Amino acid sequence: QVHVVESGGGLVQAGGSLRLSCAASGRTFSRFYMGWFRQAPGKEREFVATISWSGGPTSYADSVKGRFTISKDNAKNTVYLQMNSLKPEDTAVYYCAAARTPSNLQVGYDYWGQGTQVTVSS
Repeated sequence: QVHVVESGGGLVQAGGSLRLSCAASGRTFSRFYMGWFRQAPGKEREFVATISWSGGPTSYADSVKGRFTISKDNAKNTVYLQMNSLKPEDTAVYYCAAARTPSNLQVGYDYWGQGTQVTVSS
């Protein structure tokens, strides 16, 4: 069982940066693959990034590749999403999720946080 809580969202101007954090509880956190998803108003929730349980291999959506970086600190039970060069189209609620196997699909994730709002103004 893993419980995750996101933080770090807020309002930022286009071109700015934010770092989202996802704090997880559970003794087996280090064995979980972690992912970030987002849902913009009126749109389906979409994949953003994922990282392996070891903090090694990562995968990104094309729309954020080169601007966002996902990282994982097993000692702190925390996963991060560093977001640079933000665009208004990045505005969404960002969700952290945990999975037992690697996946870019929502259905592959077992545990979800409540989300944190990111708003990018033009």
